[in-house]
Amino acid sequence: MLMQQLLNGIVVGSVYGLFALGFTLIFGVNHIMNMAHGTIFMWGAFAGLYAVTLFDVPFPVAVLIGALGGGLVSVILDWTAFRPLRKQGAPEFSSIVSSIGASLILLSLAQQLTATRVMRFPFDIFPIVAFNFFGLRIQLLQLVIIAIVVLMVVGLLYYLYRTSFGRQIRAVAVSEHTSKLLGINPTAINFQVFFISGALAGIAGVLIGIVFNSVHFMMGEPLLLRAFVVIILGGLGSIPGALIAGLLIGIIQTLTVAYLSAGLADALVFSTLFLVLLVRPTGLFGGASAVARVTRR
Repeated sequence: MLMQQLLNGIVVGSVYGLFALGFTLIFGVNHIMNMAHGTIFMWGAFAGLYAVTLFDVPFPVAVLIGALGGGLVSVILDWTAFRPLRKQGAPEFSSIVSSIGASLILLSLAQQLTATRVMRFPFDIFPIVAFNFFGLRIQLLQLVIIAIVVLMVVGLLYYLYRTSFGRQIRAVAVSEHTSKLLGINPTAINFQVFFISGALAGIAGVLIGIVFNSVHFMMGEPLLLRAFVVIILGGLGSIPGALIAGLLIGIIQTLTVAYLSAGLADALVFSTLFLVLLVRPTGLFGGASAVARVTRR
């Protein structure tokens, strides 16, 4: 029973980590808290859902469409809510307020389009296949979700540290002004960053929608709160920290629901954050600087 719950926690936590990766990427490069990230997650889930229900696309295509939908919404959000503020040199707090306003608009649109209904993926979207391994029941969907998350994390790290575009992203993260002197176009870099962030959120939205068989206009708000816990617990801007903290939060939440009470899950999650910050104020993988680790090797 314990091993089964640990497996369930790893699956849920890996999706939490995937969601938080996009959140911490924008913070690491643009040094802003995107309060609309949960809404992007929700729109990505709806993009994948409507692709399945209207066009009967298979699971892999639904995930890709969810990524594309989340990426496009994120880029539009950047153009309308963040880019004008960057041009004016507005303080970071203005970006937070702007993203909250954009989030409320996107939430209202989704509420009107769905009539506040809870929608579900078809049951045959993914084959129900399970394997028994020493008494542990492992579903094929769980293995696929873990594989997708690992692939996304490895791909993101490779992109950031092994490609010329990744080096440009890290240069903009250190100093946008200096990067311009080096011939880097920050506008193109921000386009990449917001699209990647939104795509990761969209993939997470489709996966969560399938795992819990529930897609609704408010589904991203609880995850946004957990994303705060994940990026602070893992260390601001740390990509490995976001993934490991996501796994930890998922395991704590699953074990609490299974053995204690669902009402205590959030309390234990925030208690864990509090205890870790007492020992390591910068988080598990945070450094002395608040500048994101995506800017360093």
